Amino acid sequence: MTVLVAYASKHGSTEGIARFIAERLAAQGIEADARPVEAAADLAGIHAVVLGSAVYAGSWRKEAVEFAELHVDELVAVPVWLFSSGPLGEQVQDDEEQPRQLGDLHAKLHPRDHRMFFGALDKEKLNFGERMIMKAVKAPEGDYRDWDDIGRWTDGIARGLTSE
Repeated sequence: MTVLVAYASKHGSTEGIARFIAERLAAQGIEADARPVEAAADLAGIHAVVLGSAVYAGSWRKEAVEFAELHVDELVAVPVWLFSSGPLGEQVQDDEEQPRQLGDLHAKLHPRDHRMFFGALDKEKLNFGERMIMKAVKAPEGDYRDWDDIGRWTDGIARGLTSE
C-alpha cells in the first residue's frame, strides 16, 4: 500500500507536518511519500492520499485547490484525508479557522476526515508585505505545531488503512 502525502506550503510549516505524517506512517509499515502538490502529478499506484495546505487569510493555497480539482476522479477512488495548517498561538478556535474551500472539497472528495493543525511563524522567512500584515494582526511568532496531536491523527489514518 502506498500513501501520498501531498502538501502546499509557503514557508515550510505545512511541509514539516506532511513529512512528519509520511515518516509516522512509514514507521508503522505503510509506504508513504511526502511531496509538494506540484510534484505529485502522477497518482498511479497510489492507494490513499493525505492532502494538506497552509491556510492564509482563510483560504487554502491555490496550488492545493487546483491539485484537488485536477485529480478529483483519482481522489474519489481512494481513501483521502485532508489537513490544514495555519492558526498561530494557543487560543485560536478550530471552527473559526476553517478554510473557505473546505465545504467544496468535502463535497467533491468525500474525505474521511479533515484536521486543522496549528502552524509556525518565523518572521525571518517572511517578505516585507507579509511582515507588515503579521505585525498589523499581531500574529505571535513561534512554532505552535502540536506533534502529539498530529501523531495521534496519523495513527488513526494508519489504523483505518490497515483495517481495510
